[in-house]
Amino acid sequence: MGIKVAKFGGSSVADAIQIGKTKKIIEADPDRKYIVVSAPGKRFDGDTKVTDLLYLCKTHIEHNLPYEQLYQVVCDRYKVTEVNLEVQVNIQKYLDEIKENLEKGTTADYVASRGEYLNAILIAAYLGYDFVDSAPLIHFNEKGKLLAEETDQALKAELAKHERAVLPGFYGSTPDGNIKTFSRGGSDITGALVARAVEADVYENWTDVSGFLMADPRIVEDAKPISTISYKELRELSYMGATVLHEDAIYPARIADIPINIRNTNRPQDEGTLITAEAGPLEDGQIITGIAGSKDFIVIALYKNMLSDERGFVRRIAGILEDFDISLEHLPTGIDTVSVVISSESVDGRLDEIVEEFKQQLKPDNIDVIEHIALIATVGYGMSSRPGVSAKLFSALAEAGVNIRMIDQGSSEMNIIVGVENDALETSIRAIYKAFVNE
Repeated sequence: MGIKVAKFGGSSVADAIQIGKTKKIIEADPDRKYIVVSAPGKRFDGDTKVTDLLYLCKTHIEHNLPYEQLYQVVCDRYKVTEVNLEVQVNIQKYLDEIKENLEKGTTADYVASRGEYLNAILIAAYLGYDFVDSAPLIHFNEKGKLLAEETDQALKAELAKHERAVLPGFYGSTPDGNIKTFSRGGSDITGALVARAVEADVYENWTDVSGFLMADPRIVEDAKPISTISYKELRELSYMGATVLHEDAIYPARIADIPINIRNTNRPQDEGTLITAEAGPLEDGQIITGIAGSKDFIVIALYKNMLSDERGFVRRIAGILEDFDISLEHLPTGIDTVSVVISSESVDGRLDEIVEEFKQQLKPDNIDVIEHIALIATVGYGMSSRPGVSAKLFSALAEAGVNIRMIDQGSSEMNIIVGVENDALETSIRAIYKAFVNE
């Protein structure tokens, strides 16, 4: 027997019916010993997530607005779940404690974390597993940065005491004992940290989709599923907008060499997508693993004669962006050119100031600024061993009437990134998919 850690997302634990499905999944495999749960998600279109309701309660209190009716919605949801699951944990006691802390002006992170906390208490009782609170085990420093090694040690020590346990995802605590949450989707990270700590054979991430598809199904109808993908390939696709799994959840499992299996709670018979350290075998004729894209980038193209002989040019670019607290997304280069790719959101109306700093400190011969750019990543280890991949991709875009504004290919030849106009994103993805998948 081995150990599996199973994380269930908000849609998988939205109500008693969904929680009943998770119990069947867990009991079907005795290796599923450690369970991480999210807060209840939406039960139907137009429904509101519990975490959003809790945030709203906090906002109402801060603006001296009545919040009791909103909080009662939260209370009713958990009390109905308690009755339907036929467990007796006195959930009202915990709800009263949270309300008392709300009225005392507790932090937003505490309020946001209570959805997972309450759900984990109920589900632990329903499964007959131990409830283990994540707060004292997931460690953050004073600035809110995860302390990975301290967290690993704390989880190892505590979970060694429990043969089977349910933990709430999404949060931990700072040295002063205050609750600190991850960004949205952070329960994925909690699951990966638990998997690393217990040296799991597999980290299962149960959600409402049967793994990754080769392209966004909203853009490409009947996009094919991805059966196996490497951590590196997934990192590239996640960065470009493939959002089935929180991208920071990859790292803890990756360093421990633990495969991640994305599964569908509503279709447990589907094998889903397996994420592994190395790329799996490709199907006959398959070249790429997936395609993903994201809109709203800015390209600042710098030209300077004899640039290749100038020392420290790229370092100064990075320094200017650091002063503006802007991340450098990509940096395609030529002999005398450098293209700086940054997100429009991070620029936040300061584009003229950034360009002026480039002029003052870098003294380029020419600067071109291209806005409203979408980046598309075509990813796959199969690309490195096949001649003519780039030509095929560019030909597909040309035939679709797409003008390529930027090209960036990593030295690993695992991906090709192209920049196109925002409004050409969907056309470009469909053209690339058709060229490589629907040949």
